[in-house]
Amino acid sequence: MSDTPSADLPDFTIGAVNLASARLGAKGLYATDDFFAPLDRMLQDEAAKFLADVYDDNGKWMDGWESRRKRVPGHDYGVVRLAMPGVIHGFDVDTSHFTGNYPPHCSIEAAFVDSGDPDETTVWTEIVSKSPLGPGIGAAAHHFFKTSGTAAEKVWTHLKLHIYPDGGIARLRVYGTAHFDWNKVGASQEVDLAYIYNGAKSLAWSNAHYGVPDQMLGPGRGINMGDGWETARRRGPGHDWAIIRLGHPGVINRVVVDTAHFKGNFPDTCELLGANLPGHADTFSDAEIADSETWKPILPRQKLQMDHIQEYAGDVLQAVGPVTHVRYAMYPDGGTSRLRLFGTKA
Repeated sequence: MSDTPSADLPDFTIGAVNLASARLGAKGLYATDDFFAPLDRMLQDEAAKFLADVYDDNGKWMDGWESRRKRVPGHDYGVVRLAMPGVIHGFDVDTSHFTGNYPPHCSIEAAFVDSGDPDETTVWTEIVSKSPLGPGIGAAAHHFFKTSGTAAEKVWTHLKLHIYPDGGIARLRVYGTAHFDWNKVGASQEVDLAYIYNGAKSLAWSNAHYGVPDQMLGPGRGINMGDGWETARRRGPGHDWAIIRLGHPGVINRVVVDTAHFKGNFPDTCELLGANLPGHADTFSDAEIADSETWKPILPRQKLQMDHIQEYAGDVLQAVGPVTHVRYAMYPDGGTSRLRLFGTKA
């Protein structure tokens, strides 16, 4: 069995990336009011927490965006730049821990800005109409909204979250698919097929105790040990693995495994297997996961070093042709900061 996201999540979250992830670069640009808590805090990747005895100069410290009580007509809103342009499948407007100070309603508009950020000429499109919200208690704190119609097919770069009339939102999750124009990539041009900005996504994994595999696919080098995929210490047989859908079918010619910051917890060895599964859905059954162990070997098991960039190319890689999915395995467990799979599109 894989340690995949909860089955309680809506279908639109399967195979999706959080386009509003602060870790990936999403940014709060403007809020009509953020007296109690800043807009950027709403975009943090970890689950919202409640610190019972923590206060700041303006009152109770809350983990999210919170405006003051509105004493004039109107309502509050915040403008967010997504981490990357993308097609939006749906939202989670999370009011966790906001129990007497949550907004009764919200709505969401979206815009596409070719470069830069919105200005007074920007055209906004409502993609979630004014909808009720409830108090942030348990699972009921998560308010899911599915994008529909033409809005679900367009590429967006910015959002405007309206709250009526005021209050606090713990987290905004924007589930979608990164948009990358593969038509602009030449047939012989090398590109990272496993880069999350290019549409890659981890779909299933054995364990993600300290960080999900998507973090291996992010930009740059890892900033610390928390910025990568790390599993719990394995106390029984077996090894850890992750299945990744590439951003585009392609031929892998160069593999980079970066164990930055992982010193006493890097994997002993790793391997990479691949399969060409065009049209495969983003869910894998237990039988399909078991079968992934028989996928074609691209990179046979290799010894790893701590806190080191390991690059593999040439004869060490097996020519298996185009693949759409890979299975990256760590033996027996540990942490990988970044995984880069350079190749050409098929």
